[in-house]
Amino acid sequence: MPAKRLLFLAHRIPYPPDKGEKIRSWHMLEHLSRHWRVDLGCLVDDPADIAHLPVLERVCERVHAARVTRSGRMARTLLGLRPGRPLSLSWFHEPGLARWVRRGLAEQRYDAVLAYSSAMAAYLPARAGGPFRVLDMVDVDSEKWRAYGATKGPKGLLWAREARTLLAFERRAAAAFDRTLFVSPQEAATFAKLAPEVADRIDWVENGVDLTRFDPALSWPDPFEAGNPAIVFTGTMDYRPNVEAVTFFAREVMPLLASLTPAPHFHIVGANPAPAVRALADLPGVRVVGTVPDVRPFLAHAAVAVAPLRIARGIQNKVLEALAMGRPVVASPEAHEGVHALAGQDLLVADGAEAMAAAVAKVLAGEAPGLGPAGRAAVIAGHDWEGKLSRLDRILLDA
Repeated sequence: MPAKRLLFLAHRIPYPPDKGEKIRSWHMLEHLSRHWRVDLGCLVDDPADIAHLPVLERVCERVHAARVTRSGRMARTLLGLRPGRPLSLSWFHEPGLARWVRRGLAEQRYDAVLAYSSAMAAYLPARAGGPFRVLDMVDVDSEKWRAYGATKGPKGLLWAREARTLLAFERRAAAAFDRTLFVSPQEAATFAKLAPEVADRIDWVENGVDLTRFDPALSWPDPFEAGNPAIVFTGTMDYRPNVEAVTFFAREVMPLLASLTPAPHFHIVGANPAPAVRALADLPGVRVVGTVPDVRPFLAHAAVAVAPLRIARGIQNKVLEALAMGRPVVASPEAHEGVHALAGQDLLVADGAEAMAAAVAKVLAGEAPGLGPAGRAAVIAGHDWEGKLSRLDRILLDA
């Protein structure tokens, strides 16, 4: 029997897997391509990523990569402003990709469709038969905007509007799909409460971590200056929750660690540091590293990896990667959610500046020697990609 055909839609090109949403989409795409004939439609917002198309063309039968620019997106967003319409739908709309999807559906080319992120659900017409549909929302994005909406002023009002309109769209989209997936049982339960009418069609596929790539047995040169223990945060540094996390840690936690001997340094590692992040380099003991070709040397030689996020949805890849590298991890309760690792045994969980400083100090003093190996063992047991994606295979069997 010939392999069935799958249309995979992604709001960002799934390769290279160097940030959260691309990590999950790449592992899903690569896994599914072993059993399905896959057509990939995606948006490309970084021109440098075009160089990676040959990788995708090797695993997919067809690839339609639609290039988008910030100015073009701004124009479409303003022109698409309508009462009750989320701004993010226009931001992720590209007319050429929409036409390509419509042609494939009109040709009855597909046995199933997987739309990765709620924005890509808008590329499919209102339900009238057709292929089996799976929507991977990953996180409840409207809840993230709701948290942003607590900000005072015009931005807070704008974000609160996005939360309301996006939740209404998420509910309509989930009603139009056969299954709606989330990254964790917790996210799935959150959406089931918000959209009880589709609760029986909600499921989840958790994130894994590449245990071969993030392996403490591999060797890298030490990127840090000698003499000062390295505290490391990794992530895309123009993403608001990451910006707020490192600002909190640099300004509120680091002063509490300044009296330690030797004094630790806080290294912020990740692409596109926002102005607020770059400004942190003026603080004592804070190093803004910025873009690096590979985060693994920074994790491998870190004394402790921190994830002090206060707004976090789903499962944090930065936590999984640090655990996989066998490093001691100190995380906020928000960053720990969804991770199969026991607080106090596999990692330390701390809420607030004083508790986080105390947890970091405990690690630096050598008082938690088993954390690294225990964390590695936890993700081997609970976050292997093949094991996690077997659940996606079972869901798509319904197709």
